[in-house]
Amino acid sequence: MERRFDLVVVGTGVTSAVASRCREAGWTVAVVDWRPFGGTCALRGCVPKKILVGAAEAVHHARDMAAIGVPAAGLTLDWPALMRFKRSLVEPTPQRTEQAWAKLGVEQFHGRARFVDATTLAVGDDHLIGRRVLIAAGAMPAPLTFPGADRLVTSEDFLDLDRMPRRLVFVGGGYIAFEFAHVAARAGAEVTIVHRGSRPLEPFDPDLVELLLRRTRELGIRVEVETDVRGIDSGATGLAVRGLQHGTERRFDADMVVHSAGRVPDLDDLDLDRAGVKREKRGVIVNEYLQSVSNAAVYAGGDAAASGPALTPKADHDVGVLVGNLLEGKRRAVNYDGIASAVFTVPPLASAGLSEDAARAAGFKFRTTWQDTGGWFNTRRVGETASGFKVLVEEGSGRIIGAHVLGPDAAEVINIFAVAIRLRIPADDLKQVLFAYPTSGSDVRFMA
Repeated sequence: MERRFDLVVVGTGVTSAVASRCREAGWTVAVVDWRPFGGTCALRGCVPKKILVGAAEAVHHARDMAAIGVPAAGLTLDWPALMRFKRSLVEPTPQRTEQAWAKLGVEQFHGRARFVDATTLAVGDDHLIGRRVLIAAGAMPAPLTFPGADRLVTSEDFLDLDRMPRRLVFVGGGYIAFEFAHVAARAGAEVTIVHRGSRPLEPFDPDLVELLLRRTRELGIRVEVETDVRGIDSGATGLAVRGLQHGTERRFDADMVVHSAGRVPDLDDLDLDRAGVKREKRGVIVNEYLQSVSNAAVYAGGDAAASGPALTPKADHDVGVLVGNLLEGKRRAVNYDGIASAVFTVPPLASAGLSEDAARAAGFKFRTTWQDTGGWFNTRRVGETASGFKVLVEEGSGRIIGAHVLGPDAAEVINIFAVAIRLRIPADDLKQVLFAYPTSGSDVRFMA
């Protein structure tokens, strides 16, 4: 059956909010997803992850403060109870999402979408013809091809575990590995991270990563770098990850092995070639208006677009850009300046703006202020030992062009720097802000 719409949206995550905005403007709109409506962040990523991290933080802080008046050194996570709470918050999301769209009059289709021509998508027996098409299909785990890769579980599987395995190995040393490893360790698991590169968490500042790495190992988490995984074997006592490290074969025993080696846009089943939509590894190739460079009727946003970092704030920013350009023509270009990101380890590591390498590559002349702040009051008062910062200030203008923070409340403190970077606030002006004291935010004036 053929159905015609002003806009067809593939995917129901953060960027799919474009569907609601266009429908409110009077457009006829359809949304399509082969998975439960709500998207990765709400169902399989940010939201459930942060629920688990919140519990891990409570355990962490209590344990760390055992020596300073909080006798809770033996505290641990009640995993089944935590999972029940997580599910109570997350599982209603698809129904709420469908109800909200139904109330607006957005047509909803469940199934795999694939292009059959430039603006037509087949979903089962339906053919959806869009005056405009938005690809917001999100991301999936990057394919891995070593023997036994089918024995890996995904981050989604981890987030829905009924019980915590005794031995966990994470293949890959990015966000997923470190965030989940910090949760699992506080739930009593023996955890190993196996990373192919020379250092994990590659998008983050190397000096602060080193501080976090030291803290991670103090928690009992093994981190093995420069180790190329060659296979996963199954035996009577569980699984074994085989790797090659500096020419030496290594073996890491586990009850569960988790894929944490990165994610890629979920585009392979869309038959983009039939629509003449060009793509690259990072996603659909788009211009500054998030319009396909090869098919003017097609737009892409969030993880599906080969522009900007694969972060939820980026996907949210894309919503405003897409709505403006779809409804009013090419009026608004993307601007990801100062976008903040965080890896929610305990303590968290956060970043906004440029790294030192990126600033040099862009030709900036700048000064760098960097310090290990493990001895600062706001670190010591909660029993933490790992904290630090690095801030880049442009010479001449005095504006902050990059900020990197590790420690308690780093994921909140970085937002202050993100405001300064995006609004081009000079470091000296930021120091004049009258912050509440003593708070982690009040430390900003000593960092800028």
